[in-house]
Amino acid sequence: MLVELLIVTALLSSVLVMLAPDEYAGQFAAALSLVPVAASLWMYSVFDGSGNALLAGSQPAFETVAEWITLGAYTINWHVGLDGVSMPLIVLTTVLTTLAIISAWTPIDERQSQFYGLVLFMEAALIGVFAALDFFLWFVFWEAVLVPMYLLIGVWGGPRRKYAAIKFFVYTNVASLVMFVGFFALVFGLGDSISSLGLPAIAQALNAGELGSLAGIDPPMLKLLAFIAMFGGFAVKVPVVPFHTWLPDAHVEAPTPVSVLLAGVLLKMGTYALLRFNFTMLADVARANAEIIAIFAVVSIIYGALLALAQQDLKRIVAYSSISSMGYVILGLVAFTPHGLGGATFQMISHGLISGLMFMAVGVIYNETHTRMIGDMSGMADRMPVTAGVFVAAAFGYMGLPLMSGFAAEVLVFLGSFQSEVIQAAPLFTSIAMFGIVIVAGYLLRAMQKTLFGPFRLETDYEIGRAPFQDIAPLIVLLLLVIALGVAPDLFYKMIQDSIAPMVELGELGGGA
Repeated sequence: MLVELLIVTALLSSVLVMLAPDEYAGQFAAALSLVPVAASLWMYSVFDGSGNALLAGSQPAFETVAEWITLGAYTINWHVGLDGVSMPLIVLTTVLTTLAIISAWTPIDERQSQFYGLVLFMEAALIGVFAALDFFLWFVFWEAVLVPMYLLIGVWGGPRRKYAAIKFFVYTNVASLVMFVGFFALVFGLGDSISSLGLPAIAQALNAGELGSLAGIDPPMLKLLAFIAMFGGFAVKVPVVPFHTWLPDAHVEAPTPVSVLLAGVLLKMGTYALLRFNFTMLADVARANAEIIAIFAVVSIIYGALLALAQQDLKRIVAYSSISSMGYVILGLVAFTPHGLGGATFQMISHGLISGLMFMAVGVIYNETHTRMIGDMSGMADRMPVTAGVFVAAAFGYMGLPLMSGFAAEVLVFLGSFQSEVIQAAPLFTSIAMFGIVIVAGYLLRAMQKTLFGPFRLETDYEIGRAPFQDIAPLIVLLLLVIALGVAPDLFYKMIQDSIAPMVELGELGGGA
């Protein structure tokens, strides 16, 4: 019942914070959010799951199964459980939520109780997304995440917040509908071979070759169409080029703490869903179309980096960096090698920490300067040395500096994709992806040089000085976590490898082909 405890604690905390006075809401929310952090870290310390939660022979940790609703021929269960893929994402969610709440103490100065209550509600929904093992339950949590994010952008965002919030909501809702249709085409095609909407039962039936025809569409074509629908739906959430246009607007208009959660956790919903649905349930289709998927990955890496190179707004630079970084996840997944799949999952965690750190650093600079344009400021290192130092460290983490998590993640992805036997011309795809790091170095070094160094020239009618401790503390914690995972990747990588090993076998066997 520990997963349920996490969800219920976050939900109750959300209600309590919304009822609290504004002047105490931030501190109250931070204190309550420490409970899920402590619980998730304890769960991590005693984690004893084995295998992949969706495949035969697995033993998810903290599993609960209880019959919930019967809809015609299908039973909907309350089914939750964690494996080596979802456990690190749960920890990432709880830790980033607490740090985002603390980082919001300075910029959020109105309707604080509602703001922090919505953040905690979103935390509960995110935990549900990563823990649910029944499709209906998973989909409820998946859609529930959209509501607080829409409000957090639309109410507390910048001048174009309504446009950004509506664009985010429309894109992701349409994508969810497309994904929903694709998934249920598989469910109906499986017919009597399944009696519930449990994700393990569906995955195992598909990989056992039990899919039949549907509406005159034969099983191979049905699989392909469902794969395309689900890939397209999840690609919007990642986002993958060309489905990325909602992301920069959402990041620029969202308050910085919301950008931290959007880049750090919400984007991982898309890559996590791709791993569970497309690359676990339909491994044979992914294998047969590996080159096409690899092209999407490489285009996202290079195009996202080039777009970042052209930006003047620090937030937009980090936003487009996320598109590029998520391309590495897609490339690792489609490689179907131990280091490819493992590195892709590790990259989810690493990017969550580094992107959160980058957005927080930009937010601290903005709190003092009230601008994010790199052409408006220089010499910030003299006025804000700690923030500047963290920003530089985060940027080098993005570039893959050794002994930081970004280096470990990218090396694993490159090793895995280079050795792939699924992707034809895998060395070529990997080499092009590696060139993305050169572009990343270009735009981040340019941003640092113009913003942090040189003579101070920002004209303000107030003195710009060191950021307060409450702004610096989350930066230091995140930086230490980035270094810890870079120095000791096995903090997560060992359990990740145990969970993705059965997926490697699926890739080698061609899934249910």
